[in-house]
Amino acid sequence: MQFTLGIEEEYQVIDPETRALVSHKNKIVTEAEKVMANQATPELHEAMVEVGTNICTDIKDARKQVSFLRKSISDIASDLGYRIGAAGSHPFSHWADQPITPKERYQTLINELQDTARSNLIFGLHVHVGIDDPTMRLHVANSIRYFLPHIYALSTNSPFWEGRNTGFKSFRPKVFNKFPRTGIPDYFESLSEYNDYIDLLIKTGCIDEATKIWWDIRIHPKFPTIEIRICDIPLTVDETITIAAVIQALCAKLVKLRQGNMNYMSYKRSLITENKWRASRYGIDGKLIDFGKEAEVPMRQLFEELVDFVDDVVDDLDSREEVESVFKIFENGTGADRQLKVFEETGDVKDVVDYIISQTSSGLG
Repeated sequence: MQFTLGIEEEYQVIDPETRALVSHKNKIVTEAEKVMANQATPELHEAMVEVGTNICTDIKDARKQVSFLRKSISDIASDLGYRIGAAGSHPFSHWADQPITPKERYQTLINELQDTARSNLIFGLHVHVGIDDPTMRLHVANSIRYFLPHIYALSTNSPFWEGRNTGFKSFRPKVFNKFPRTGIPDYFESLSEYNDYIDLLIKTGCIDEATKIWWDIRIHPKFPTIEIRICDIPLTVDETITIAAVIQALCAKLVKLRQGNMNYMSYKRSLITENKWRASRYGIDGKLIDFGKEAEVPMRQLFEELVDFVDDVVDDLDSREEVESVFKIFENGTGADRQLKVFEETGDVKDVVDYIISQTSSGLG
């Protein structure tokens, strides 16, 4: 079945007294196994928990599953004396204070990447979209690259790093870009070219398997999906679902165009990266470059055009309401906008942490 969804969210584990990140010593994952088998996993740092939905048939199913996972993890964490936060970076905790999860994969990563990995104390949203045909998966991955900065701007939710207002709406990629094989990927002419690239990296010892390619979008090496990895984890479930719906609709539209012997214009990685930087710096308040017009265009106008672009597929996906919720994000601000507002009002990053905690479980009952 085409355009199924899978959603992964990475949560912060927070000490409610100090508001700092804290190791949960895998207790949350152990308890979570009792209610969500294999859906909660440890991450690189012990102050993190990752959750992943099962295959979601549509965006309504995705909302139910993400809401269940967030509420369950939040409740388990509270019972254990912790709190859960959904933001792309913690407002003040320092990576050097956070222990690494004692798992072979992570120890191997630390040995290879050293402080690049140790400092990677960031939290993201990954959205998988099921596409049956491998060649079509590559086509969509190539084509959707243009829209990645647009999607990313909606998710911006990491304005603070180590106690400072960075001046960015999303500082998370500035931390992650220290890793190899990150950012906007190149355009690949064919599936064989893509596979040859993977094989060359493995043959030459750059990677031992394909999940160590951490691009903003990748063809997943194990599942019949493309995986969009560019986003900060949003504060609320509503925002996560809006972003997932936009991604799903774009995939469906690009497949429909291809099936009608039409393609969306492809642009060079260097140009798309210019827009990613703008999205990181300014979020939804900025302008992106329309490369066809060779002009700057306000983000709100670009999203009006994007919603119009996918209009003929959203009813089939039953996602019109969720896609059009992008305008609620424009009205209320992204997570970064709202975090910064709290900081401007109080001047205290601990108050920002309290806000993150409250928003993470907002609307979950």
